[in-house]
Amino acid sequence: MTAELVRGQNHLLPQTRVEIRISAGSPVTPGATLGGEDGRVSDPGRIAHPGAPQLPGLEVPGQAAAEHRLAVDLDAVPPDVERVHVLLALPAGVPGPRSFGAIAPPSVAVTGLDGTAIARFVITGLDSESAVTAVELYRRGDAWKIRAVGQGYAGGLAAMLADQGLPEAQQLAADIERAVAEGLARAVAPAPPPVTGQPTGPGARRPQQAAEERQTQAGPVDYRHPRRAAAGAAGASGGSSGGPGTPGASGAPRAPASAAAPPPPGVGAGAGAGARPAAGAGSAGGVPPQSGRSQSGPAAPVAGDAPGWSMEERLYNQVWGMFEDLARTVAAYRSAVDFADSRMDRELDQLLADPRARMGSIADSARAEVLARHSTLVDRAREVLDRDLGQLVAEAGVVEPALPPAFASWASPVWHEYEVPEDAPMALRLGDLHLPEHTELRVPLLVRLPLQRGLWVDSGTSSLGPGALEGDPEHGFPDSAERRALALDTAVAHASRLLSVHPAGEFNVHFIDPGGTATTALTPLLHSGVLAEPPPKGAAAVTDTLSRLTQRIDLVQMALRSGAADALPPDLDPAQQLLVVNDFPHGFDDRAINQLRYLADEGPSVGVHLLVVADREDAKGYGPLLDPFWRGMLRLTPTPDDHLADPWIGHAWTYEPARAPMGSRVLEQVLAQVAAARRALRR
Repeated sequence: MTAELVRGQNHLLPQTRVEIRISAGSPVTPGATLGGEDGRVSDPGRIAHPGAPQLPGLEVPGQAAAEHRLAVDLDAVPPDVERVHVLLALPAGVPGPRSFGAIAPPSVAVTGLDGTAIARFVITGLDSESAVTAVELYRRGDAWKIRAVGQGYAGGLAAMLADQGLPEAQQLAADIERAVAEGLARAVAPAPPPVTGQPTGPGARRPQQAAEERQTQAGPVDYRHPRRAAAGAAGASGGSSGGPGTPGASGAPRAPASAAAPPPPGVGAGAGAGARPAAGAGSAGGVPPQSGRSQSGPAAPVAGDAPGWSMEERLYNQVWGMFEDLARTVAAYRSAVDFADSRMDRELDQLLADPRARMGSIADSARAEVLARHSTLVDRAREVLDRDLGQLVAEAGVVEPALPPAFASWASPVWHEYEVPEDAPMALRLGDLHLPEHTELRVPLLVRLPLQRGLWVDSGTSSLGPGALEGDPEHGFPDSAERRALALDTAVAHASRLLSVHPAGEFNVHFIDPGGTATTALTPLLHSGVLAEPPPKGAAAVTDTLSRLTQRIDLVQMALRSGAADALPPDLDPAQQLLVVNDFPHGFDDRAINQLRYLADEGPSVGVHLLVVADREDAKGYGPLLDPFWRGMLRLTPTPDDHLADPWIGHAWTYEPARAPMGSRVLEQVLAQVAAARRALRR
């Protein structure tokens, strides 16, 4: 399973010969350095770059490009090398973007030599930086690991090399940029697209004039999924140039669709669905063609029409396909509206630039025509959006009732027929996502299991969403105490779902609650018997729980590295473990902080997972020490909040947590069955 990394997170490399694949929205210069234990590189001969692409154990491409493959053999690097840094820089002195903020976020994927994906990192959050340290490979004992870095440098390649410790970084950067420029000069430029219908002969327009006119007439970028784009093209046939669904140059400052589509997820969930077959097509999983196809309209949606070996996998891929479809069709609509707005502004500016066209009936008529063209473009874009949204609403109507318990909402009838499963699911539902263009269309947020990232339920003020006021009863915003209670209820709901979707005895939950404030929220777990007693209070309980779990991590890691898994102590619990920490960092001293960071960093690889209920402001006294800790977890909120971004376009999605409906006893009923199955297993 592919590990989806965030800044600061690491992952064990199962092999020492790997390939690092880089994808960016614009040509980038690749590089790699061989560093010591402190990561510093003292010798310019230990950097591989287009001017010197080979080093022992390393080979990088010889010129800038949007796609790269770097070959790495960690057994062949010099023995004193402890860290290998992979570097990216935008070429200087050649046409193109000058900062990573102007292109789609670059992605880095580590694969085996057979192409099997090991880890992936999408470098988001870059702005004015023109160079970035993407990832580092580093020794840990006898093994190697990869860490997602994503450190950008506004000072460019020279600043990045200087930070690596390289002497004469300015001169070295100039040499690399000269080699890149020579490589680009040798590259064959793509042929310009043919222009049809152009006049020839003495009256032909100049190429520059034709290009300017094509730019003015071109429509917005079509971000939609292929099947949506095909429908949009059919719906737009007969319309004028520049309508929605028309690919071409955009008047809005948005990246093209190909540049805005790094590999899917995301949100800490493993590989996404990718391109889905057209509606009605059969799948690799043996799903028959869809029925209900009409002569003039799209096929009736069918649950499980995505590729996959099992119905669970097909549904998982279908949900991710719906997520991508909604992201792209809304992006196409927003791009069309942006284009219409910019075209209207440009045409109005042209009218105002002519003094003769500012006043009178002719000016009024011209302005009315401009506004009418704008309205036509926006209306056509909305028409295409509504058609795509209608397809997705119909698809959601058949997919939601077909979801298994791990994917279903707590309000789904499937929970009333719940039975403790015999196998763990491939994914888990953490809540719903929606966009303002259609707030009633909700897409389940599914994350792959076992969890590769910790979960952080944010109890702070940032969870109120944009423009919210602290404790504003008039608008229904919860105060601090209510938010903490909601956050804890959300964490208990997530923990309960994790318990319910795993076989009996294969998943255990531990709680750290130094202040004893979680007892009420833990009522479902306590009454069902899943938890025998409330978690102990005080700093001593924190120390004891963390010590036991960190010791378990150390023992399992040593056993795996030595190939002696059968030598583990007989009293070691082989089940996956979830540690829920309430009101962090209350009750934590410096040692406990370091233990928790170690658990978050090393635990997922050996089945120890973390769920933290915390307000980041409460931990601000630790300064940047905890920044990698926060970045390494998936932030969730107890109230609707626009804070999650998709991996294709980068929309800000409104996330709503998965909690049981008010007054429902479904949580207690499910946990009672879980507790009964666990008791039967112990007999």
